[in-house]
Amino acid sequence: MRALILFFLFSTIVYSQDADSISSLKSDILDKGLTAYFKKNEEGVKGSISQLHKLYSQDNDSVILAKILQYKAMYHDLKYQIDSSFYYYNQSKNISKLTKDSLEVGRRLLSISILQREAKDFLGSEVSSIEALQYLEPINSYRYLQNVYSNLGLISGEINQKRDALKYFDLSLKANELNENSDRKDRGYLYTINNIGLIYQQGSEHKKAIEYFKIGLKHDSIKLKHPDLYALLLENLAASNFLLKKKSNVLNQYKEVLEIRKKHKEEADLPITYINLTDYHIDRKEFNEARYYANEALNYATKTHNNKYCLQALRRLSNLSTGNQSKAYLEEYIQLNDSLFQQERQLKNQFAKIRYETDKTEKENEDLKIENEKTLAEAELQKQRATIGLLLSGISIMFLLSSISFFRFRRKKLLFQSQLQKIEAREQERRQIAKSLHDEVAGDLRLLHRKLEKSFLLEEAKKLELVKDNVRNLSHQLSSVSFEDVPFRDQILNLVSDYFSPDFIIKVNGLKEIDWSEANKSIKRLLYLSLRECIQNCQKYAEASKMTINFSIHKKSVFLDVADNGKGFDTATQKKGIGLLNLQERVQDLNGTLTIESEVGKGTKIIIQTPLNA
Repeated sequence: MRALILFFLFSTIVYSQDADSISSLKSDILDKGLTAYFKKNEEGVKGSISQLHKLYSQDNDSVILAKILQYKAMYHDLKYQIDSSFYYYNQSKNISKLTKDSLEVGRRLLSISILQREAKDFLGSEVSSIEALQYLEPINSYRYLQNVYSNLGLISGEINQKRDALKYFDLSLKANELNENSDRKDRGYLYTINNIGLIYQQGSEHKKAIEYFKIGLKHDSIKLKHPDLYALLLENLAASNFLLKKKSNVLNQYKEVLEIRKKHKEEADLPITYINLTDYHIDRKEFNEARYYANEALNYATKTHNNKYCLQALRRLSNLSTGNQSKAYLEEYIQLNDSLFQQERQLKNQFAKIRYETDKTEKENEDLKIENEKTLAEAELQKQRATIGLLLSGISIMFLLSSISFFRFRRKKLLFQSQLQKIEAREQERRQIAKSLHDEVAGDLRLLHRKLEKSFLLEEAKKLELVKDNVRNLSHQLSSVSFEDVPFRDQILNLVSDYFSPDFIIKVNGLKEIDWSEANKSIKRLLYLSLRECIQNCQKYAEASKMTINFSIHKKSVFLDVADNGKGFDTATQKKGIGLLNLQERVQDLNGTLTIESEVGKGTKIIIQTPLNA
């Protein structure tokens, strides 16, 4: 069976923006980023990310943060770094969940599901698509529901579940009918009709497939309005006719498709056309022409990173060649096929790991969500029973809403206090370990050191001295900092002065402007330990000469921004060390967020946001 041309509709609309809900400046930045993405301009998308970061630094708007993460996913998609793209889409989705933006959550889940399908993680893609429906169906987002149903249809087609595929494509057509944008409505209809035809073509029901391809080709002015879709349907019509041995007009149809795609520079779609032309000439035993088209298919598939069509072209070139040349093509085919298998398995594992970590984070709020749903259900029940009168009904509803608000606030506070108690228990364990290291282990080492010196084992005594110093340093690191005897402001200044030098200048802003008595003790401890970790990492690895530390408070949250002028690193490729992982764990324990921004040669910036208190 010829390779099927799958669904690309999502790429034209998944990232579109609702202009009424965003400022003109933000809209302009996002539009430029989208244009750059569709033109495969990596630097353009990167520029939009930088501009969005500037907007976010002004008001810390979570909506902008979600967009930053989304555009980072798009950037990595252009670089064919699928695992990184998947990671940032998940992060963007999580932010939108916190802001209760169902439309944005549904969009991101759609993008995630398409990445999973393209990586042949069909089960994961199906799960993500169904989750997207849970967010999009209640808000009647037909524009995106059409895409989700189409994606589910494509998944069913990939695993040979024809009945399910046709059911989902039918739902896609029904959702598309309710789309108010006429151009997108046309494109959605034509794509779905094409996909239905492909399902029948895949099952060798070519006469049925041809009926659908002809329906699409008869659509109003399709060749003029949508030349890409005209070429798509025409090529699939030619393929089915070819397989039915009706070959009289097939060559002309393939060449018309080729001309359209070259004219509109649709390089990603050229490989399948060249492969179809290769098969046509193989059937006619015109092997020179077949080799030419197979080589063209391989060139364009390689250029557009389409490994699927690379494999098909290599297989045909191997069959069309002889001797060492045939063997070389076959070996290249086997090597690429094996590497793709490994890559698909690795991506599936990576997807599963990212989803596991996401689910683990979401689970922390699961109890609160369940309680909230119960409360809302009770509210609905009370609403139905409120038949006594308009005034009494209004009073009841107001009382109920006040109760819900109070309960949610109290529940949130209790959860946070419980988390603080756990953290305090861990700090107590650290203090006990530090005390044991200092009083017992270090004491025993000192005694042993003296005995070695008296026995004139000076070399061994010197080595033991180093061990003793390491134990002492470890006990100091484990010991918990106290803000009862020394105020937080002075603790920070003491910390900075310990590391400050002419070669490493540290500047602190905002420390004195904040009333730290309002901050919870655990929050202050987190900020102190986080800052210490940042300074130590900067000195060890960054080769920086300057560091700027900014403290600020906004909307009952405290922000710690630490920036250096060091050598930086690539956040997409370099793994976090144990220090940064511990730092991230501490921040998450207190319902905070940790953001790391860095580029090679441009320094590093770490942003920590935590609640000011319970």
